[in-house]
Amino acid sequence: MASPENTSPKRAMGLRDLILFYVVTGISLRWIAAAAAAGPSSLIIWLGAWLTFYLPLTLSVTELTSRFPQEGGLYVWTKHAFGDFSGFMCAWMYWTCNLPYFPSVLYFAAGNALYLGGTRWLGLAKSPTFFIVFACSALVLATILHIVGLNIGKWLNNIGAIGMWAPIAMIIGMGLLAWWRFGSATQFTRSTMIPATRLTDIVFWSILTFAFAGSEAASFMAEEIKDPRRNMPRALFVGGALVTIGYIGGTLCVLLALPSTKLNGLEGIMQAIAATAERVGWLGAGWLGAGWFGIVPLVALLITLSNLGAAGAFLAATARLPFVAGIDRYLPAAFGRLHPRWGTPYVALLTQTAVALVFVFLGQAGTSVKGAYDVMVSLGVITYFIPFQFLFAVMIKVQRDPAGPGVFRVPGGKPVAIVLATVGFTVTTAAIVLSIIPAADEPNKVLAVVKIVGLTSILLVVGAALYAVPKVKRRLATRHAQKN
Repeated sequence: MASPENTSPKRAMGLRDLILFYVVTGISLRWIAAAAAAGPSSLIIWLGAWLTFYLPLTLSVTELTSRFPQEGGLYVWTKHAFGDFSGFMCAWMYWTCNLPYFPSVLYFAAGNALYLGGTRWLGLAKSPTFFIVFACSALVLATILHIVGLNIGKWLNNIGAIGMWAPIAMIIGMGLLAWWRFGSATQFTRSTMIPATRLTDIVFWSILTFAFAGSEAASFMAEEIKDPRRNMPRALFVGGALVTIGYIGGTLCVLLALPSTKLNGLEGIMQAIAATAERVGWLGAGWLGAGWFGIVPLVALLITLSNLGAAGAFLAATARLPFVAGIDRYLPAAFGRLHPRWGTPYVALLTQTAVALVFVFLGQAGTSVKGAYDVMVSLGVITYFIPFQFLFAVMIKVQRDPAGPGVFRVPGGKPVAIVLATVGFTVTTAAIVLSIIPAADEPNKVLAVVKIVGLTSILLVVGAALYAVPKVKRRLATRHAQKN
């Protein structure tokens, strides 16, 4: 494990930065759009996902961070509980889960950025070239900012958090205004509120559960946070409240403004804001094609910045995993190298970006823009939730260990902690299984399944090989030394 002197020249993130970090990593406008497109029953699914996943995750992260306040987060926790191989594989899968995440979140940003140019740009909505160029350019920009340092890169995260919540506040305000003037555009009845139980609907439940992930990300940078044992629980509480209000309140107000049949997952929030603004008289005739100033381009810019901030936040957090693994010699030592001027893990950042760029092209291959987006979301859910299985298993195991001074304990102590972690583990396992099933409107379902299962299997095999090769080399070197 790296020492603080080697890994953290500055504790760059205070309480405000940490709250904004949890907002930008914990909420995504694309899930509000997806939930609203599914109809009123998604509100019940949000509540279920909060109870069965977000609450266990947040409480587990808070306790585990206070037990192990070192750089590395999940990697350190799993290594402590289950040994080196489990720790490495957990960190590897968490790192790789962000490789499809970056393209998917940037595809969403690209779809909304088209509203900056009005009707002139909307013709690019089905252009793979535009989405690829946008995703690649955004990744490179975020990487450069975080190589320069977290003191600089955190401002992209902070701006992203503000850009995340400002459109939510707008859609809540406009949704309530539209409801007050015209009534609800959606019928909220007992039949529409009850979630459907068809297989495709149950698969969707796992997607909304995935939306609540993100509260674990800051723990990877614990040594770069001011007073982490004190500030992380406080930031999780405030950030968690903002995330929950954003998802449930945002979904409700989108449905108040528009019927779910008029929404889609890639551009739903922009559709809702544009249509609602026009409905309440905030848009002039032909305004969407008339210029750059007004509510629709403003919101498009905010949404674009919010997703750039989210990508940058996860880029910074997950780069600490190969960095720490490089220091521990499970990856080449170059991954543990700091930039001579800025003190950042630049090799890990550059490598992560390079591989993510490959995933942009792999996800797009042989399918439409929406098909690529769906594949990347499914692959992201599976690879993201495998580390959560480790997290909840660690939470159960550490309940045998005594809690030292300053450790935050789950309210109710050991029995409640075990029950919550067991629920979280069960939900993540179910989400992994369900995410293999392709979307109902996917034109090439076999190809989608092959991509999801094949890429996941490749990632697991590569991770195991990366762990095994250095050990074999060391063993051979030892035998050679003994012979001589």
